[in-house]
Amino acid sequence: MLLPGLAVGLLTAFGGVALLLAALGVYGLLSFVVGQQTSELGLRMALGATPRDVLQQVLGRGLRLVAPGLTLGVGLAAAMARVLRGLFFEVDPLDPWTYAACTALLLAAALLAAGTPAARAARIDPAQALREE
Repeated sequence: MLLPGLAVGLLTAFGGVALLLAALGVYGLLSFVVGQQTSELGLRMALGATPRDVLQQVLGRGLRLVAPGLTLGVGLAAAMARVLRGLFFEVDPLDPWTYAACTALLLAAALLAAGTPAARAARIDPAQALREE
């Protein structure tokens, strides 16, 4: 039997690794998409889109990737909390502040992961992107 402190430490470490892997996945996917759509984004900018528009488009795409997972995750966590009620010590398994904090943390990680590809997309030179096509 694991000591309670060790179990909490292991769960925290695994949760941190899972968060890092999720953020790396969002970053990798958006980097790939931005790389594939360089000419399209350059054309949009040549036709009048501002870097802010491109930034919002890429960040929006990242959030659209994360939103279904967050929704499903919160629902499954609430369902499993009822099943695992006996494992929680002096904590309400359906505490709304905990769910809000976890959701905010995951959204912040997703925005941070999507920020680098979005910033790179906003700095695309339209002339060079069209020349590469």
